[in-house]
Amino acid sequence: MNKSLCAGALVLALSSFSSQADTLLGVYAGAQAWDMETTGGFSDDNSNVDFNFEDETKGSFYVALEHPVPLLPNIKLQRTGLDTNGQTLLSSSMTYGGELFSANTSVNTNLDLVSTDYIVYYELFDNDLVSFDLGVNAKHLDGDIYLEAQNDATQNAAQDFSGFVPMLYSRVAVGVPFTGLGAYLEGSFLAFDDNTISDYQAAVTYGLLDNIAIDATLQLGYRQLKMELDDLDGIYTDFEFSGAFVGVEVHF
Repeated sequence: MNKSLCAGALVLALSSFSSQADTLLGVYAGAQAWDMETTGGFSDDNSNVDFNFEDETKGSFYVALEHPVPLLPNIKLQRTGLDTNGQTLLSSSMTYGGELFSANTSVNTNLDLVSTDYIVYYELFDNDLVSFDLGVNAKHLDGDIYLEAQNDATQNAAQDFSGFVPMLYSRVAVGVPFTGLGAYLEGSFLAFDDNTISDYQAAVTYGLLDNIAIDATLQLGYRQLKMELDDLDGIYTDFEFSGAFVGVEVHF
């Protein structure tokens, strides 16, 4: 009898500790494989040239830290690779990086770009059925764009660029009781003068694992990142990255 009581007390204690630990500190980590299609173009003089870009499967990784401290926001860090290659036949001459590429010249381009999101947010509403987060995102874009004439490798130019873009951030998630199913819509947005950038993703989720130590959730969704930026460190862009993704999130 005493052994049974002790075992029961131990289980209750562990459950209580896990619940308190999750209340005090929650860590979320996730990884996504994104089937990314890229459209659009770029320039360094506001005369953007569109390219035919290759489809790529890219990785996105994130970690978020949530806590109950009043007035102190939660934090999330997300990193996404956006590099791809493209080509086009110029219908008119193009000057890039001080190099003149004549009309009717086939040119190749290599886009090497990384997007890193530094997000701070508040949980305005949070329960098992509905949650709503609101905050700000400092999106850091760090890239290099290389251009080369297809039939003359000596004719080439490259420019790198880097900068922060401040954005609004929000996330809404819903759950279906007793099924493990859920869905969320998450996004960041900015519109200012000639600059418009949006980064949205929507997904359905399914709980793969749920115990006192760790939760694991499968994600299946769609993401779209649009970048219409006017003179970001000397580069003008009109890019759209979009496609389906599959991911896994763990909660400690």
